[in-house]
Amino acid sequence: MAFSYVSKFREALAGLKREGRYRVFADIVRQRGQYPRADFFTDQNKRPITVWCSNDYLGMSQNPKVLAAMHTAIDAAGAGSGGTRNISGTTHYHVELEAELADLHGKEAALLFTSGFVSNDATLSTLAKLLPGLIVFSDELNHASMIEGMRRGGMEKRLFRHNDPADLEAQLRIADPAAPKLIAFESVYSMDGDFGPIAAICDLAEKYGALTYLDEVHGVGLYGPRGAGVAARDGAMHRVDIIEGTLAKAFGLMGGYIAASKELVDCIRSFAPGFIFTTSLPPAITAGVLASIRHLKESEIERKTMHRNASLLKQMLTEAGLPVMNSPSHVVPVFVGDAATCKAVSDVLLRDHGIYVQPINFPTVPRGTERLRFTPSPFHTEEMMRDLVRALDTVWTAHRLARAA
Repeated sequence: MAFSYVSKFREALAGLKREGRYRVFADIVRQRGQYPRADFFTDQNKRPITVWCSNDYLGMSQNPKVLAAMHTAIDAAGAGSGGTRNISGTTHYHVELEAELADLHGKEAALLFTSGFVSNDATLSTLAKLLPGLIVFSDELNHASMIEGMRRGGMEKRLFRHNDPADLEAQLRIADPAAPKLIAFESVYSMDGDFGPIAAICDLAEKYGALTYLDEVHGVGLYGPRGAGVAARDGAMHRVDIIEGTLAKAFGLMGGYIAASKELVDCIRSFAPGFIFTTSLPPAITAGVLASIRHLKESEIERKTMHRNASLLKQMLTEAGLPVMNSPSHVVPVFVGDAATCKAVSDVLLRDHGIYVQPINFPTVPRGTERLRFTPSPFHTEEMMRDLVRALDTVWTAHRLARAA
């Protein structure tokens, strides 16, 4: 009797649905120049909604300079890059963008990838091959892309308690002094919104002879002088060996990168399959990112307005008695605590109130900590915030959810 493949697939999907973790994609088209407004499509109809969960934190995907740069690049170079970076896919736009990123982080060199996930996965897995016997000390809440890179690299991995330098030091102290070591952590943990203790971890890295690998995905563009990130804000950027970032959040487009010493970057360029065998980013994307970074190096208004709006939304939600989780960053998480309920609340907000916020369930966050994650941008108005709080208040009451203590 043949193996029943379809039944296994159905069984796996049924399990997700029973737990309330089955993901349904919202079919939307953002309205150019009207961010965070979008059209939501259902059964051949469409209606206007407000997007509250985008990682386009500063709305740079709509910035006129970015759009103009992309149009110019398409007219000049066409649509695609033509190949991998080694086979005709290194355009002048890529060269300029890597130089701009190295300058942003005060490093000797930078390297572009097709996504932030790929940059973490490819870099970490390749470091394990370059440094035999490597021990990685990883914050227990590191992103899935970092975890995957460590897994594929096959290096020894030791988890330390989240944002706990004392636990990290206890583990460093008993490690082989002669073994190569890497401490991997994040600047902003995007689901809780807390900051990593960058200076304290750099102190330990220097004391025990470890490299530091900092994921600044949710920090670049949003913090520090010129938008260089949380490490720059904290005066520790020069102490971090490898900075990894994304081009898909504050910068508004897509792609990922690392910035480090020229030797380390050259090694990843030369040995990482995830870089070598992937078609490079299209010229229009790289040109758009280049315009975005250059703008945010000079302009503070987007950052200041976003942080002001995040603070205002937290205040409004708190005053309404809604359970805002403690977050010192731009991320505004509201606690629900149950997967099925979290999805139901998200569905009602979209269906009845035109508010789009995606439920955050396991495995993105631990079971029992399900939440809604709001990301106010510079373009969310106070009226939009009042509408959001009123809608949440109504839905919270209807679902008899716990209020803030």
